[in-house]
Amino acid sequence: VDHAAARLFSRSLRSSAYFSSSMAALYEGFTLCGLVTGFGQDDPAALGVEPGRDADHVVVTDTGKRVTVYKVSDQKPLGSWTVKQGQSVACPAVCNGQTGEYVVVSDHKVLRVWKDDDISFDKVFKATLSADVQRLHAVPDAEALVLFKRGAVRQLDTLLAAPQQPIEEVLSEDEVIRWSSSFVDGDQPGLLFVTEQNGDHFLYLQKLQPNVLHKYRMEAEGNGANPLSFAARLQDKNIRVTCLYSSGCVFETLLALSPVLGEGVPTLPRSLLLRLPVEEGVVPASASLLFLDDAHVAVVGAPHPSAHAGKDFLCIWNLNFQTLQAAKELPGGVHGQLWSHAARLYVSHGKALTVVPYECEASSLAAAVGKLRPAGPTGEVRPSASIPSWNALLHEEVPPKACKGVETRKSKMSRKSQALPALTVDQVLERIQSVSQEELQQDLGLFLSRAGEPELQLSVGQITTGLVRRCLQEPTFYPQSTLVQLVQTGRLCHSVCPDFLMLALSKKDYFLTQLCLQLFPDIPEAVTCACLKAFLSVMDADLEAVSVDLGSVSFMTDQPPPTGPGGGAAELQNGFSPALLDEDSCDVQTPTLGQSPVEPDLPCPVGPKKAALLNEILQTAHSENFLLPPLKDLSAQQVILLLQYLQFLYVRCSQDVNTQLPGLRTPTISQILDWVCLLLDAHFTVLILVPEAKGLLANLHRFVRSQVRLFSELGKIHSSLQELHQLRQSEDMGLYAIEVIELF
Repeated sequence: VDHAAARLFSRSLRSSAYFSSSMAALYEGFTLCGLVTGFGQDDPAALGVEPGRDADHVVVTDTGKRVTVYKVSDQKPLGSWTVKQGQSVACPAVCNGQTGEYVVVSDHKVLRVWKDDDISFDKVFKATLSADVQRLHAVPDAEALVLFKRGAVRQLDTLLAAPQQPIEEVLSEDEVIRWSSSFVDGDQPGLLFVTEQNGDHFLYLQKLQPNVLHKYRMEAEGNGANPLSFAARLQDKNIRVTCLYSSGCVFETLLALSPVLGEGVPTLPRSLLLRLPVEEGVVPASASLLFLDDAHVAVVGAPHPSAHAGKDFLCIWNLNFQTLQAAKELPGGVHGQLWSHAARLYVSHGKALTVVPYECEASSLAAAVGKLRPAGPTGEVRPSASIPSWNALLHEEVPPKACKGVETRKSKMSRKSQALPALTVDQVLERIQSVSQEELQQDLGLFLSRAGEPELQLSVGQITTGLVRRCLQEPTFYPQSTLVQLVQTGRLCHSVCPDFLMLALSKKDYFLTQLCLQLFPDIPEAVTCACLKAFLSVMDADLEAVSVDLGSVSFMTDQPPPTGPGGGAAELQNGFSPALLDEDSCDVQTPTLGQSPVEPDLPCPVGPKKAALLNEILQTAHSENFLLPPLKDLSAQQVILLLQYLQFLYVRCSQDVNTQLPGLRTPTISQILDWVCLLLDAHFTVLILVPEAKGLLANLHRFVRSQVRLFSELGKIHSSLQELHQLRQSEDMGLYAIEVIELF
C-alpha cells in the first residue's frame, strides 16, 4: 500500500520539480586510474571493475591486456598483471570469494588463477577449457561462476578439476548473450542472463542446487525502442529486473525464485518504473543503469532535466517518487559503464576511471511529506504531525498514548525545548545567508538536537557548504564555533565540502584545521601539503595564543629524560640488556634496542604546538604517487626543519623497546620513516647542495646503517628460534619446569 500511495503522491512531486536533495547525495569524486579508450565514445573504456578481497580493494580489467588490483582509499595500485603479445583478456577478472585468488579468462578458453604474490602470468596456474567463456561472476564466500557463450553455467572448482569436460549448448544458433548477473538466495548461488535473438529478448534463470534452468520471454517495447542497460536486485524472494530503453523508460519485471512450471516459454509482464527526460525522444546509447537500493537507481549518460544539451551526468533517481535526488557532471564523455561497490560508484568517462562516493536514505512517503510541509500564514513553521503507518490506517489501529509520570525540572525544560518549532534544512540554509553568528549558532544547536540520524547525515553537508559559501563571499563573516560544532558531529569529510579545510587554513584557524586532519578520512594530498607548508611557515610565537590539542606531544614534557651510560643505570627490558654488537669495517656502531644512533638529548627543533600540528600531518592517509609532486613545493629550509623534527621523533622512538611514542595520536616509527623517505625522494638534489643539510644527512645515513645491522641480527635470532621450536620436545613437563636455552 505504501508503494502504491507513493506512486500517486509522486505526481505532485514531479509537477513541482524534478530535483530533490533530501534522500540521496553524491560526494566529490576522485580519479582511480587512467584508461586506454577506443576511437568512439560508445567503445568500452574498461572490461569491468569487480570487488576485491575486501571493501577497499577492487579489480580493474582494461580493454587491452592488463588486470590491476587497487586500494581505493589510497588510490594506489597493489599489483598489475599483463598477458603476452598476441594474447587478450576475454572478460573482467574476479576475486574468488572461496579462496581469495584472482581468476581471469584469456583468449576465450584459458583460465588463469593467481595470487597477490605472483609477479606475472607466466608461472600462474592455467587450464584450457573445451568451450568459449562469456563471463566470470564472483559470489561472496562461494566459488565463482563461469558463464559460457552458449549459455552453460559451471562453478569454478568443477572446471578446475576437469577442464576438458564437455559443455552443453543451451542457446539457439543465432542467440547472443547481452547481459548477465549473479545472485545468492540464502546460501545457494544462481545466475541471470539476457539473450537477444532476431530482435526478441529472453531472460534465463539458472539455479545450481538443484541444477534447473528457466527461460522467459521479455515483453518488447512497442515504439521500437532498444534496451540499453539491465540491472537486477533480489528482494523478498523475487528478482527485480529493470531495463533502460532508448525511449527513456525504465521498466521492471518481477521474477519469482520458485516459478510455476508450464508449457512453452512464458512472457513476463512488466511495469513502468521511471520515465527519464530525453532529448529528441532518444536516450544516448552510452547510457547505463544500476540499483543502489530498493528505492534508488544510478543512471549515467542520460540527459539532466535542467542542463544544457551535450553534457553528460551521473544521476541518482528515486523510483518511489520519480524524482532526481543528486547529479554530477562528467567531463570528457561517458562510455556507458557504471559499477557500484561498498557505497562507491565507479564510472568511466574521458580517459579516466572516477570513484564517486554516494549515500542514500531510506525512502518513505512520510519523509517526502515532511519536506513539503507548508509554513503558516505569518511565516512560522507548523509543528510536525505524527504520521501513522499505512497498516495502522488500514486496520484502524490506534497508537498507544504515553503514560504520564512525575514531571521533574529537567523533563519540563526538555518538554519546553521540544515544544519550540523545528527548523527544516531548507529554513536553516535560508537563514545562513542573513542572520548573525550568534543567531546562527542558536539555530544550528536547535536543528542538531531535533534532527534524526538519516536526515542529519545529509543535512550537515548542505549546511556546511552554505556556511563556507557565505564565508568566502563575506570576509568578515567566520562563525568559528559553529564550524567546529559541525565537524564534531562526525558526519563531514573533505568530499562533502572541498573548500572547508582551505577556508580554515586561510583564516589561520589552526584548531579547526587540526580537527579536520583528525576526522576527515579523504583529504587530498595537495591539501595535506598546503597544511604542511602553513604549519612549517608559522612562527612558534604566533601559536602561543592559539588553542591546539597537545595530546600527541605529551611525551615532550611528561616523559623523563633518558638514562644511559652517562646518566645512571639504563632501564632493563624484561631483565635483558643487550650488549653492543661487534663493529664491521665501517665506523658506525649498531645500536641496541635501548640505544639510539644519535645523541639521546637531541632538542626538539619546533615548539609543542607546532609539533602537535605536524604530528597530524604525519598520520594523514596518503598515496606516495600523489604526494610527491606537491611535496616538491616546499622550500629547502622547510624541508630541513621537517627532517630535523622527524629525526627528533626517531630518536625518541628508538630509546625504548616499545617503539610507539607515549600519548594520544602519536605517529608510529613506520610513519616517521615513510616521511623521511618521501622528503629525500622529493628534495634529494637540493639537500645534497645545501650546506646546512650535510650534518643532517650524515645522521640519516647512520639511521639506515644501524637499522640494516639491527635487522640482520634479528634475522639470525629468528632463524635460531625457529630451529629451537622445531626441536622442542612435546613431552609433559609437569606443573613447573625450568628450561635453559643457549642461543650461541
